[in-house]
Amino acid sequence: MVAIDRLRRIRQRPTQRMARTCVGCRRRDDRSALLRVVAEWNDTGEYVASVVADPRHRFPGRGAWLHPTPECLDLALRRKAFGRALRVRARLELASVSAYIENHEQSVVTAGGSTPELAVQQVSERESGFDADEHPMSTHR
Repeated sequence: MVAIDRLRRIRQRPTQRMARTCVGCRRRDDRSALLRVVAEWNDTGEYVASVVADPRHRFPGRGAWLHPTPECLDLALRRKAFGRALRVRARLELASVSAYIENHEQSVVTAGGSTPELAVQQVSERESGFDADEHPMSTHR
């Protein structure tokens, strides 16, 4: 009985760690559905930090999580949530994050689905296989 409870707790832990809270709407969601943003300081000596999108979750530093929708971005801006979440007291420039979200929205719209999915690049039949690179994979003779 104890072993079963222990296994149940072990199975539940990773899913709990993967849930993050959106700084805009304050809803918890899986981290694959959220966009991580980080503050990046410029070297000009000004007290300005730019907030950049980190879609691969690789940039160093403290990050904040946001649904990649204009609505959540607007809510986060109205609540001034980025400064608190990133623990930055400088003026924040959000141009790159808003541009990333606009591009993300356009890619979702061009994909044709109403659910947020990544846009799939269409490859014509003529460009695939032998015609694309003129080197078939099975040339080992």
